[in-house]
Amino acid sequence: MRTVIFDLDGTLADTSGDLIAAANRCFERMGGPVRLDPVADASTAFRGGRAMLRLGLERAGTPNEALVERWYPELLDAYGDAIDTYTVLYPGAVAAVEALRAANVPIGICTNKPEALAETLLRRLGVRDLFGALIGADTLPVRKPDPAPLAETVRRLGGVLAQSCLIGDTETDRKTAAAAGVPCILVTFGPDGEAVRALTPEGVIGHFDELGAELARLTG
Repeated sequence: MRTVIFDLDGTLADTSGDLIAAANRCFERMGGPVRLDPVADASTAFRGGRAMLRLGLERAGTPNEALVERWYPELLDAYGDAIDTYTVLYPGAVAAVEALRAANVPIGICTNKPEALAETLLRRLGVRDLFGALIGADTLPVRKPDPAPLAETVRRLGGVLAQSCLIGDTETDRKTAAAAGVPCILVTFGPDGEAVRALTPEGVIGHFDELGAELARLTG
């Protein structure tokens, strides 16, 4: 496998606490009683700001797509103001990336987080320089599961799409890899846990210690 692309939220870092805190600040400003739970609603957090707003509004009995769009920019602002209060890199993530770099494997990030926020978070976590390319939700006119962002990430690394692999944690990543015709490895330490196996990815890991062996298996 000559190029490895990582998702960010739920794959490299547990960002759910800060994402849900930002959504809850929006619900507070709306004046309603609804709050999302940092643990129980973590999987929704990894599906994006709009998904969190929809969930809260549905629970309040006021589902309204116009309200979702109205509050989405404010959610992003709230998140950007406190982007790394609770966020942590998953155990072994940095070591796994550094091992790939030592083997001269080009590494990038393809995320559905807005590019500027992803840049800020990676720099705050002190790992931006580990990745040769970053594509966010707004870098291109389309986002995952469209395969174009993945293909562009690989291109910016000087790689070949057919010789790449996507590491992710959700159905979105699975669909992106499938649309691009490349293998996908899903992690089980995110909120969806072992349920990701039902998505039939080419590989599954429960810890980053397993990544090297799983990539070698797919390559061989």
